[in-house]
Amino acid sequence: MADDLLIGVLQAARRHSRRPALTDGRGRTTTYGELADRVLGTAHRLRSRGFSPGSRMLFSVRPGPDAIVLALGTVAAGGTVVFVDPGGGQELFTRRTELAGPAWVAAESLLYAASAPGPVRALARRRGVLLPDYTSLPVRYIRSGPWLPGVPLRSVSTRRLAKPVADAPVPDPRPDQDAVVVFTSGTTAEPKAVVHTRGSLAAALTVLATRCELDQDSRVHTDQMMLGLPALIAGAHWSMPPYGFAPAAEPAALAAGLEGATHTFLVPSDLAAILDSGVALPRSLRQVLLGSAPVLPPLLRRARAALPEVELLAVYGMTEILPVAIATAEEKLAHDGDLLGRPLPGVRARVAEDGELVVSGPNLCRGYLGSPPLTEHATGDLARLEGDLIVLTGRKKDMILRGGTNVYPGLYEPAITRLPGVADAVMIGVPDEIGDERIVLALVATPDAGPHLAARVRASLPDLIDVYALPDEVVVLPELPLSGRTRKIDRSALRAGLAR
Repeated sequence: MADDLLIGVLQAARRHSRRPALTDGRGRTTTYGELADRVLGTAHRLRSRGFSPGSRMLFSVRPGPDAIVLALGTVAAGGTVVFVDPGGGQELFTRRTELAGPAWVAAESLLYAASAPGPVRALARRRGVLLPDYTSLPVRYIRSGPWLPGVPLRSVSTRRLAKPVADAPVPDPRPDQDAVVVFTSGTTAEPKAVVHTRGSLAAALTVLATRCELDQDSRVHTDQMMLGLPALIAGAHWSMPPYGFAPAAEPAALAAGLEGATHTFLVPSDLAAILDSGVALPRSLRQVLLGSAPVLPPLLRRARAALPEVELLAVYGMTEILPVAIATAEEKLAHDGDLLGRPLPGVRARVAEDGELVVSGPNLCRGYLGSPPLTEHATGDLARLEGDLIVLTGRKKDMILRGGTNVYPGLYEPAITRLPGVADAVMIGVPDEIGDERIVLALVATPDAGPHLAARVRASLPDLIDVYALPDEVVVLPELPLSGRTRKIDRSALRAGLAR
């Protein structure tokens, strides 16, 4: 088991130097030997340009081989990669950069041009795109792509940084070194950033590589580092779809990209769109990892019928500690509740007095930027332990208060989705005029649901859920609102829509 992310990748590069490591969306392939040379060359040139150990690099480079090389090279130079999404607006961007205190910025050339004062920014604003001004920061700049008007004049090209250097030194193992910072929840005034070390990332990625049985004969097709980096540690071949590719919009293109692949990662909504399209996925596929949103029984039943030879793995985790547990489709469908699975090797789980799941392990982040280190993480999820199995019962923040009784939707939604004709089910509390909440059950029907689904479900509920949790209203919607790249159900938007 690798105990250092960077050393794990470089060791794999030595063992598999002539084998393919990364293939981009245009089909261009980098071998393991070339990957190691480019990473070490980047680290050498960063240090020669004044990049010092402990420096942080604000990182807004699209997923691809260049981004992977630059990120690993930054870590090899002793630095920390701070991932920042430019889409949150200037105020949030300012707060986040103030917290991170970067000495360097790496971004796309087009992003610099569209955010800097000038004609490109004016054109972007007329089209409704307002980006934070990267060029106003007192930092050193790296660009990915050609120089464009608005790109800082002294910016360094990623391609120039990555040229191999003869006898570039291999960094020493430093599992305690901060490696990445990922911004997560938190208000604009108080942004929240998770800090992972080389060691915590190595623990997470090695566990995934082992559970997914990745080896040099595997090919992983994804733009998600969560699965791509374990592939590199295992000596597998990581191929990437084109930047911005949306599987749900182009199922046939996804199937073509997966030709020869053994593993991929999908959010549940993308898998549902692929199944709806009728497009056949290649026979080479052995595993599909599902995550970033609830993985419900109706989808698993459909997927298992359409992909009988593929192992479907529901991954549970969060930015602070990933993965926590993995359950197969068969395990989830055989359980009455929302089974998350057994804690993965090294992960420890307990349930607090209020029912909240608390986890810890070697893959736990160091903590939050500017805050004391963490020894365990309170997930915000409610759960129970059945022996060594974790069963999810709800979200603390999703609790509904009705008549002085706490109702946890997660206790009931999995059972409701098992009813005939139900593709998805969400229970929402809608405040009334006196501060209490009425419970609305929102359903999405399967294609073969037939008429009167709401009435049929309502009639089944007394035998299925506790009487105090019975909904005041049952509605059938064409779809549920989703949010973010992970396509999670947006309960706030749903609540607002049902309150009208």
